[in-house]
Amino acid sequence: MSPEEKIAQLGITLPEPPTPGGNYLTHRRSGNQLILAGIISFESGSKQWTGQIGDTRNLEDGYAAARVCGLNVLATIRHITGSLDAVKQFLYVGGYVNAVPGYGQSPSVTNGASDLFISIFGDSGQHARTAVAVAGLPKNATVEIQVTVELKAGV
Repeated sequence: MSPEEKIAQLGITLPEPPTPGGNYLTHRRSGNQLILAGIISFESGSKQWTGQIGDTRNLEDGYAAARVCGLNVLATIRHITGSLDAVKQFLYVGGYVNAVPGYGQSPSVTNGASDLFISIFGDSGQHARTAVAVAGLPKNATVEIQVTVELKAGV
């Protein structure tokens, strides 16, 4: 089953892709690699995932915020390529979690995005990853995800 078919089967509707919040590109392509800028945990027109985990947010909130980042990542990839079927494989996911000092569950938070990618892309959604807690993120976002994917030849 293709990623586009899988999204339909799962009943997932992708949001509008986010626009840059500063002087940078949403992505850079090098050969068949597509490198996305970091995408924060904002939902267009609805709940905004802000605040630190361990203060105003908990692990479950963080997981949900990371999933929102993942949906925004997929929307961005579709906007750039025209279809998620253009993705050959995920290469790297960087997860940045706005958390109190000493917070040690950043990998569990980042799973919100990783689990989404694997549920849609299967083995091609597996990736190398970093998951770290940070003292703050742009606009006080709870999570930021940065992704690199390999596109299929000819895309």
